[in-house]
Amino acid sequence: MSITIYHNPNCSKSLKTLEIIESSGIEPNIVEYIKTPPDRDTLLRMAELIGVPLSDLLRRGEADFKNVGSQAPLDNQEALADWLHEHPRVLERPVVIDNDAERGIIGRPPENVLPLLKR
Repeated sequence: MSITIYHNPNCSKSLKTLEIIESSGIEPNIVEYIKTPPDRDTLLRMAELIGVPLSDLLRRGEADFKNVGSQAPLDNQEALADWLHEHPRVLERPVVIDNDAERGIIGRPPENVLPLLKR
């Protein structure tokens, strides 16, 4: 099973989600998305695999969103992906992708990852 977690090591939910994945015996590909922001295509694919518009992956309560969110092009998915690449702290966390099954989830709460691990 090939799992990728877009992880923030300073987030308790992200840490717990990673713990659940690892305790199931899976060694995920860990992407610290603050240090290595996903590119446009990756962000669009994330939203597609989760089954939501990219705007649903924004942490609107995050201070960074409150500071710069008015600049977010919410009505254009490609432009929003470019904007989100420049403002990765606003990305919902953690995002977990099952690369083999081509599906994804947001790990809030962390237990949301359990269905991805059951195959």
